[in-house]
Amino acid sequence: MDWHLLGLSFITIFLSELGDKSQVAAIALSGSSKSPRAVFFGTAAALLFASLLGVLLGHGAAHLLPTRLVKAIAALGFALMAVRLLWPSADLPPDAEEVS
Repeated sequence: MDWHLLGLSFITIFLSELGDKSQVAAIALSGSSKSPRAVFFGTAAALLFASLLGVLLGHGAAHLLPTRLVKAIAALGFALMAVRLLWPSADLPPDAEEVS
């Protein structure tokens, strides 16, 4: 087992999930239920299953697509999102301030 990769994966996912909508849903469910343990195990199982699907799909995609192509598609997607975020919204009048 690659312990460095395990630790890196844990830290990355842990930090990205802090304050996520799934955490807010878990807080709401545990506050309104009589069994917070069931909420914990249910949310943990859901995160594990979602992660398993991501790993399996990523592993399968790695066999079908070259790494260079996947990196190029990811870079293009992030560039398009950045341009979209920086571009003024077409549905706002020019003098209106955009609130994010």
